[in-house]
Amino acid sequence: MIVTWEQLPELAGRVVMVDGSFDPIHEGHIAYFAAACQFGDSVLCNITDDSWTKRKHPVLLPQKTRAIVVDAMRYIAYVHCSTTSTRDVLRQLRPSVYVKGSDWLQRGGIPDDEKVVCEQLGIRVQFVDTVLNSSSRLIEQFCGR
Repeated sequence: MIVTWEQLPELAGRVVMVDGSFDPIHEGHIAYFAAACQFGDSVLCNITDDSWTKRKHPVLLPQKTRAIVVDAMRYIAYVHCSTTSTRDVLRQLRPSVYVKGSDWLQRGGIPDDEKVVCEQLGIRVQFVDTVLNSSSRLIEQFCGR
């Protein structure tokens, strides 16, 4: 089910949140979604907007298309198309758990602004080891870079 910004507070404390671009979607994302299910009954996938994705690589699938694809997956109960920062979505949604891939540990953890919100609101941050591939790496391989 694709939900709006205004609907996020209705899900407060009842969902686990995953977040990312998912462009292109690959087997690592599926493993990430499956792993998130172990931390709660319902997983909400927050999908970053096209302007954020463009900072990494050209958009292959527009945000709304990515939302439709992710929404069809059995592991995901809710999808939100973000137009704001992840920090703002965390504040609006207040998930019980915020799940990130273990690759974020190599970067020093989640960004400080997200960390502060999670600490303020009591959102548990959970890292899962499901990094099987990288969308950016797939694009580089495809383009022969």
